[in-house]
Amino acid sequence: MDRPLEGKTAFITGAARGQGRAYAVRLATDGANVIALDLCGQIASVPYPLGTAEDLATTVKLVEHIGGRIVATQGDVRDRASLSAALQAGLDEFGRLDIVVANAGIAPMQAGGDGWRDVIDVNLTGVHYTVEAAIPTMIEQGAGGSIVLISSAAGLAGIGSADAGSVGYTAAKHGVVGLMRLYANLLAPHNIRVNTVHPSGVDTPMINNEHIRQWLADMVARGEAPGTGNALPVQILQADDIANTVAWLVSDQARYITGVALPVDAGCVNKR
Repeated sequence: MDRPLEGKTAFITGAARGQGRAYAVRLATDGANVIALDLCGQIASVPYPLGTAEDLATTVKLVEHIGGRIVATQGDVRDRASLSAALQAGLDEFGRLDIVVANAGIAPMQAGGDGWRDVIDVNLTGVHYTVEAAIPTMIEQGAGGSIVLISSAAGLAGIGSADAGSVGYTAAKHGVVGLMRLYANLLAPHNIRVNTVHPSGVDTPMINNEHIRQWLADMVARGEAPGTGNALPVQILQADDIANTVAWLVSDQARYITGVALPVDAGCVNKR
């Protein structure tokens, strides 16, 4: 069995469920050790349930079921100390860090100042903190590496509504592209690659919930284009579709790809 990531270690945020879980399982299948982080708690401005400790435990079981090794910690990407502690727990176990997947994210998609602040704090500041926590170890190792920042089709186009949470979501996902482009230049001398991945709608609890379904229905009722239609004849992607792309992007097959905003969106952005 081909295991292109054998002996490498990946730090994945938002790993309790959805895309984060898919990344953990896929990278472990390819041979990587996994350091998993998730809040496992609720944020008041988010109107749908977030991941739980039980969800994170399920991710651990799935990774271990395929023979992978994983260290999973509850922590908050908005808190530098929390991030560093989670990463250190994994480093104590595995001794190295080669891959970072900054995936943790929320989609409040509702009005109110808290929606704006929270989505910026998690989806943009949290990504910045994740990269900053990882950089010292990756540089010190001197072995290069790959950092993938999970953005969105909304990070390449003006997708969304006028609600504060929706505006903040699109702003944050665009901001992640700016972070990627800067870090790609800063870290290139250390052979550390940095890229963003931009999915359109993915069938995860962040999208497949009553609040988001109602948000989309309300936009249609107001005569606003939801902006999430795909060019290819598929309504929604699966988390494994995105995980397959990330697995390729962090492998040596993509060793000269850096500074790239890569859509995995069934043509959603191009259609606009």
